[in-house]
Amino acid sequence: MAEPPVRVRVITVSTRANAGEYADQSGPAIVEALRQWGVPSADIVVVPDGEKEVVAALQDAVTAGIDAVLTTGGTGLAPDDRTPQATSQVIEHEVPGIAEAIRASGRDQGIATAALSRGLAGVVGRTLVVNLPGSVGGARDGVAVVGPLLAHTRDQLAGGDH
Repeated sequence: MAEPPVRVRVITVSTRANAGEYADQSGPAIVEALRQWGVPSADIVVVPDGEKEVVAALQDAVTAGIDAVLTTGGTGLAPDDRTPQATSQVIEHEVPGIAEAIRASGRDQGIATAALSRGLAGVVGRTLVVNLPGSVGGARDGVAVVGPLLAHTRDQLAGGDH
């Protein structure tokens, strides 16, 4: 019997998208990119920039039993980019190799600004949380790194073997 698909929630962190000033593009790009990794669909939640809003959205995903949460946006250097700070309040421990691999992937593609991402990856309970960049390209590139890890991570967090 085949394993059920990994349950993923995408949290787009953007004050302007949340206010309806423009359509969220990175969230749907992530959902599309996840299909090649066996995730047929994923919920998208759009929240404004800010620690309180992101913390609440992350906690809601954990309570809902989501296997993996991919945030997009709020990882740069702007004053309202607070996604990593919010993530650090929720996760129980970091998985630094994932965030490092996402930055390295961007760097290896010649995207110098990938080094500016402050994105984190970590675990809370049985949920993997990964901060991806807010750009469509950066979000897709992040899924290329995280996608192959999703099923194995879910299995390990459920107590499975290596």
